[in-house]
Order: sequence, then structure tokens, then C-alpha cells
Amino acid sequence: MGQDATEARHNSDLAVAVKVSPPFAYKSSDGSWVGLSVELWQKLADRAGLTFHFVEAKTVAEQIDGVAKGRFDFAVSAITVTAERERKIEFSQPYYRSGFGVAVQRNNQPSWRPLLDALTSFGLLQAIVALTGIALLVGLCVWFVERAHNEQFGGNRMTGLLTGIWWSTTTATQSSTGNISPRTGPGRIVGVVWMFASVITVAVFTASVTSSLTVTKLQGDVRDEADLRRVKVGVVKDTSTTLYLDLIKASYTAYPTLDEGLEALRNGKIGAFVYDKPILDWTVGRHYSGSIEVLDADYNLQAYAIAMADGNPHRRAVNVALLETIESDWWSDAVYKYLGEK
Repeated sequence: MGQDATEARHNSDLAVAVKVSPPFAYKSSDGSWVGLSVELWQKLADRAGLTFHFVEAKTVAEQIDGVAKGRFDFAVSAITVTAERERKIEFSQPYYRSGFGVAVQRNNQPSWRPLLDALTSFGLLQAIVALTGIALLVGLCVWFVERAHNEQFGGNRMTGLLTGIWWSTTTATQSSTGNISPRTGPGRIVGVVWMFASVITVAVFTASVTSSLTVTKLQGDVRDEADLRRVKVGVVKDTSTTLYLDLIKASYTAYPTLDEGLEALRNGKIGAFVYDKPILDWTVGRHYSGSIEVLDADYNLQAYAIAMADGNPHRRAVNVALLETIESDWWSDAVYKYLGEK
């Protein structure tokens, strides 16, 4: 495995650049390479009758550059297909598709922000206006049918109308109305209908507000792509993630490694960290599960493939072997083994 790439080529032994990107590629305790992409390459190389050795690279940029300049015959790990990379090299058929994931601090502490966001939301304002409008309408109806027969709703027009509104509001909120109540048949019919309707109306309103508060607390400050533009975001430098954040016009801080970025997130230096979702899930689940969580949603679907130089003589054999491999039951078992996906 430490053999020089030039000497390896002379012996028809292909140099395959691999980078640590668990669960796609990483070293086991004995120093050998394992992972989803590594096992896929080993399987397809066996099908295609290729001999090879792995050469470790530090970054994806090093892998791409090495393939483009002929230092490596192939490159595998978690390499995504982008237009910029396609201009330099070729890619195999894609073997896996996923998007970017967003990691945020696990919200273990109470915060006033979710409550304030919910209480000042336009949806809550609409609900309050709707409830107020219904209460005014019911109060008007009760006053209209009771004003000539019930001294409680009598007096001048404004006094009687306000009494009707007060009655409808206290009825809706299940508060005591004292001695104020409809006495006529039509008034009591309106009262009975409003009592039942108000129970349902208030229950729906309460459930909506509670749901909004719960969802906001669970999701925190970052709930969708737009939120990435208003928080401090971290990425790994020289990755396709930076292209995505540039596209959505989000500012970010680039870190040399994934672990350095996640440490910055855990320490509160940034509000979110964006990276390939499978790798983010794997790393957070094993090393940061107590302080960081990965949101369920993923963004900007991208394809993972094997990198090779333009005109690589093994391109067709690799693609055929790759397609045969990912169409087999073995591939389903391998994906479940490393990613927990069926």
C-alpha cells in the first residue's frame, strides 16, 4: 500500500486515492481501509479483474487534482459530482444520492425566543382576529334578540352591545358571566350553539398555538434553508458545500476539518454546520450525540461517484462492474450496514 504510484503503474497496479470520510471510507483498528465506498470499489474491482492499491489523500481537492494530473488512476470516498469537478475529470455512474445535512446544537436549555416568535407570528395574529370577530358577531346577535326583553342587554345601544360582546367572550373562554344570560327562546338558542361552537373553536386555537411552540422549540433557530442566511454557518473548506451556500447567498466560516467545525458548533461559535448528510449523521451519532443533532431534512440532492481521469481505459469496465454491484443484494446489505438505510 505504500508503493509509489509510478512504480505501481509499471506493474499494472492501479493507484486509487482514498480519503477518510466515514462511513464511506475510514481505517479500521488494524489500519486497513473499510467503509461503504471502499467495499464497493473492492467488489467492483474484483468483478472487473483490476489490481490496485490505496493511496491516502488528505482532502477531496487533493484527490481530484491527483486524478487530473495522472498521479492517481481513480479516487473514491465521499466524492460528489459537481460541474467544476466535471470540467477537470470524469466520473463513474453514480452509486449513491443524498443531500447536505444541517447540524445544530441540541436544545437542552429553555429559551424565550421560540415563545416570542410564536406570540408575534402573523398566524397567531390571524387567529386572534378571527376569534375576536366571531365573538363580536355572536355578541351582536344576542344583543339584537335580547335588547327588548332583557334589561341586562338594555339601556342605550352602546351599553347593550358591549354587554352582548362581554357575554359572548366570557362564554367562549368558559369564564363566569355572573347573572348575565339570554332569557328569550332565540337568545338561548344562540347561546347554546355558541357554547358548543366556542369549545371547539378555542380547542383548535389552543392546539395550533401549542403545536407551533413545540415545533419551534424542537427545530430551534434553523428550520429551513432560508434560516441558514441569518445564522453563523460553518462548513469544511474546499468542499461542494461551499458552492451550495454561495448559491443560497449564506455567509459561512470554513474549517479545515469536520471535527473542528463541529467543535465550533458545540462551543457556540456558530449556529449551524452544513455538510454531507450521511457523513454528518455518522460523525454526530458517534461523537457528538449529547450536544449536537442533525435535522431530519436534507438539501441540494447530489450524487456520489468514483473519480477518474479523462480517457481512462478502465472506465467502461468500472461502470459495468459498478452497476452490476449496486443492482445486487450485496449492495442493499452494505448500505444498511453503514448507513442504516434499506
